[in-house]
Amino acid sequence: MTGFTTRPEILGTFGVVTTTHWIASAVGMAILEKGGNAFDAAVAAGFVLQVVEPHLCGPGGDLPAVIHSARTGRTEVICAQGPAPAGATIEHYRAEGLDIIPGDGLLATVIPGAFDGWMLMLRDHGSMSVREVLEPAIHYAEAGHPLLTRVSATIAGLAPFFAEHWPTSHETWLPGGNVPRPRDLFRNPVLAETWRRIVAEADAAGNREAGIERARDAFYRGFVAERIAAYLATAEVMDASGNRHKGVLTADDMANWSATVEAPQTFDYHGWTVAKTRPWGQGPVLLQSLSILAGIDVAAMDPDGPDFVHTVVEAMKLAYADREAYYGDPDFITVPIETLLSEPYAAERRRLIGETASLELRPGRVPGYEVQVDRTLAMLGATSKTGAVYEPTMAHLSEKRGDTVHIDVIDRHGNMVSVTPSGGWLQSSPTVPGLGFCLNSRAQMFWLAPDLPTSLAPGKRPRTTLTPSLALHEGRPTLSFGTPGGDQQDQWQLSFFLRHVHHGLDLQAAIDRPLFHTAHFPGSFHPRTSDPGSVMLESSFPAATLEELRRRGHRLTVTEPWTIGRLTAAERDPDGLLRAAATPRLMQAYAIGR
Repeated sequence: MTGFTTRPEILGTFGVVTTTHWIASAVGMAILEKGGNAFDAAVAAGFVLQVVEPHLCGPGGDLPAVIHSARTGRTEVICAQGPAPAGATIEHYRAEGLDIIPGDGLLATVIPGAFDGWMLMLRDHGSMSVREVLEPAIHYAEAGHPLLTRVSATIAGLAPFFAEHWPTSHETWLPGGNVPRPRDLFRNPVLAETWRRIVAEADAAGNREAGIERARDAFYRGFVAERIAAYLATAEVMDASGNRHKGVLTADDMANWSATVEAPQTFDYHGWTVAKTRPWGQGPVLLQSLSILAGIDVAAMDPDGPDFVHTVVEAMKLAYADREAYYGDPDFITVPIETLLSEPYAAERRRLIGETASLELRPGRVPGYEVQVDRTLAMLGATSKTGAVYEPTMAHLSEKRGDTVHIDVIDRHGNMVSVTPSGGWLQSSPTVPGLGFCLNSRAQMFWLAPDLPTSLAPGKRPRTTLTPSLALHEGRPTLSFGTPGGDQQDQWQLSFFLRHVHHGLDLQAAIDRPLFHTAHFPGSFHPRTSDPGSVMLESSFPAATLEELRRRGHRLTVTEPWTIGRLTAAERDPDGLLRAAATPRLMQAYAIGR
């Protein structure tokens, strides 16, 4: 299928970079032009995104990356999702009067993982120094960058709260006491100085790898950790619970943690092998959805038609129900992922897809896990609320929610990076004095009930929604893709992937097609609501599709065109031709290449 696309699919042989902000994409491409590889470019772009999209990610956040190294021939996952601190126990949070973890403030904080993840990627796969990859971000923090309209709106909405409850954030984001206007140059000189000090410590080490280790020490065992610990020792701040709380993160928590590397979770689908995180993240829901759809003739469906939307939505409802019942940190629980991805299990689930929309949350029942499933459903029935579910990036919903960014890079050597940084956004918690950034709020994804896959426990990773994708075609590393969007990330990626694989749409055409998602299952973010039977779609779907979906019982919310999803993607053909694309939605993502 061909036709008009909002932008050209970028083609080249030297390298492609696509991110959720044009400046970060340009910085990544500049790194490739200077002789860096895909990993160097991703790291530099990632630090720039912390500056130019501070409402979507920050230095105190986290990230998973799915990467392929041309040198080693391996596809791996970098897990830079920090775990819960030692003091983060259910008993402590319950004693604080909580039955659900707030979506912001200090109790929602886990160990910040992003910095170590970037440094691990740079050390093991990159070629540049800490200075070289941090200099662009330092420049934009110090000299200023044009402030996004959405960042200005977020700050404006939070200004009274910052003034009353988070004065350090008020000082950082409202310089001179004024809300910065859209497109004004915005500076964060304190953050620039933090990075300059890290760079100076790295430079003093004498060589590249030693400098990276010195930078990691500066953040996790040096002055950054010391300032975080000093602030948390006395800070007691207002959060979404309506009360003031102290945090539990300590210097020891930071000093004793580091990012890790592991094998991806994979699934084979119509000649493709899709690589995702393991079930400490929601990534396997895309794989489970594919396993269900593998027995259905998706290629015969109109990619904008009611059969496609209905079938994909119903498959995702089943996969996400299993996420609630089974997923969690495999270091703490046993996740029956082989069973969940098996054809016999998928066949059982596939038979549940009927002609009409399901209004039930229906996890499967793996033998030996029946009590766990029942316990989860009972907890959700008692705790989870129904109603509008927050989808964090879209203009038709709140400006005050944080979210995520995404980066895809492929270089001429065949190195590939798909990485989804998030957390530590300016809405998460107060700015730490002397550092210019705040901590994350990822702990809100834990439950404060015992004996569940995602029950809060010290040292346990929250079941993050961050879910980059890398796919191999007939064994050859081929496609890198992803999107921000919380619980919607794998939903939008699934539609993109199916349309690309089954309907012959190129990257840009697949990204441009009308998008949809469901909030049928409990949301991962505070206040953890669900909206059974709901489907949000762009109005650019044919009227006949919308009418038929309503007839089948779906509860539709129809939005304006170009308001759902923030996908980016990059691809490498067998002959070395590189492709890249980025969503036109929100008018800030951009693909660059030559």
